[in-house]
Amino acid sequence: MRNTGWALLPGALLILAGCSGGSDAASTAASTSAPSTSAPATTDAPTTTVTTVAPTTTEPAPICVVTVQPGDSLGAIVAGLDGITMDDLLAENRMSETDIIHPGEQYDVCPGNDVDDVTGTSRLAPPPAHVEVQQAELNGLFAGTSLFELGIDGDSGPLTRQAICAARMLLGLPESTAHLPEGSEEEATIFAATSDSFTIPAGAATWSSKWILINETCQVIVTGEGADRIVDIFPTSTGTPDYPTHNVQALDAYRFDPALDNEGWHDSTNFPSEVDNPLNGNMYKPIYFNGGQAIHGAGYIPPNPRSKGCARTFPHHQDRIIAWLGIDDIVEPVWNAGAIGATVSVVGEYRDL
Repeated sequence: MRNTGWALLPGALLILAGCSGGSDAASTAASTSAPSTSAPATTDAPTTTVTTVAPTTTEPAPICVVTVQPGDSLGAIVAGLDGITMDDLLAENRMSETDIIHPGEQYDVCPGNDVDDVTGTSRLAPPPAHVEVQQAELNGLFAGTSLFELGIDGDSGPLTRQAICAARMLLGLPESTAHLPEGSEEEATIFAATSDSFTIPAGAATWSSKWILINETCQVIVTGEGADRIVDIFPTSTGTPDYPTHNVQALDAYRFDPALDNEGWHDSTNFPSEVDNPLNGNMYKPIYFNGGQAIHGAGYIPPNPRSKGCARTFPHHQDRIIAWLGIDDIVEPVWNAGAIGATVSVVGEYRDL
């Protein structure tokens, strides 16, 4: 309630000084005594002193990360926040409005602070003009692959550094998602390269006619054939530290579920949901290679680990992998490594930089 007059806070000190009334007897005596001929006594004007103690307030720390709850939508998340628009949310998390979100995923809801608040990493970039040159060179290098074309925006953010890491991997340079130093020998090597310069990355099962390499450092999937050919490169999102995608060497993909009865969306055995659809964390046409860990389509593929142990791809990328393996005509779940014909390896370790 707002008080429009004086109010004392708890613990405030109020001091009143001035005249006070006497007893009734003294008042009567004063009224019947002879009038005094001396000068009237003077009295000081009453004084009032009010001392208040100001309240101490501490601004609460802003909430910069939200976790998706079952039934959430991007619109519902934005509606529950002050001072952030849908465009802010999408730009801060490198998303589009059509991306499908999953319970348990986290999003950065403090735009404009140059920090990825989910990972705590800085988004401060090298000089934008030079980063734009790097982005253009990387787009040329990966033209024809399934890595998305970078926006020429001068932001050396996660997507640009994912492409830098992939270039390092395929050119035999030390792998990391660190910024590409301007004017460095490493930068000159990448700028001079073409897709013909790519070498099959370490860890690929090159003795297999068709192999899949999941690189957790760069958050990419590379497909290839034997020791001679790289087929494609895809963005991926592997398991979080709580649900890691385990490094493995040359495991046969042993199970494939086209889930055609539910438009390709299969309910996870380890993390089931009541309703099978992409909003509930289901897997699009999963190809299993290590227990319950699979390569599968999903609606959201950030350039950092967000999965619960699997390696995510976009659904249309998963369809490309399935078509390349020649299993796009399978209509029922199969447990047959020979029918799938892929050898899967997982290498590397993601580090926040």
